Amino acid sequence: MSVTISSELLARLVAAADASPNAEVCGLLFGTARRIEAAEACANVADDPARAFEIDPVALFAAYRRARVGGAPVIGHYHSHPSGLPVPSPRDAAQAMGDGAVWVILASGIARAWRSVEVGAFVEEAISQI
Repeated sequence: MSVTISSELLARLVAAADASPNAEVCGLLFGTARRIEAAEACANVADDPARAFEIDPVALFAAYRRARVGGAPVIGHYHSHPSGLPVPSPRDAAQAMGDGAVWVILASGIARAWRSVEVGAFVEEAISQI
């Protein structure tokens, strides 16, 4: 399986992650189950943003409210691993809900996509750029 994203949007996400070497960046992804159409950067409100991410709940709830009235659906989120690999960490797995959400993880100039397929588990999705 794969998820499609524009090369421009993907480059923007990678650049944001590369520009933040000491803290995880994070944000929301919008589109359809197989296509990321937009991304919105959000504040990382985690207690230790160098090692974890937590999307600002105000931004998260606002995005879901917009979706309920016809806005773009939230299909997942992105975050970076400044000192790691673009693979789900044990902390990421603990947050995976098995809801089909797309997780784009960025590290060292690389982006990889993962789908939460069951509680605590992911499968990798190929990224197809347009």
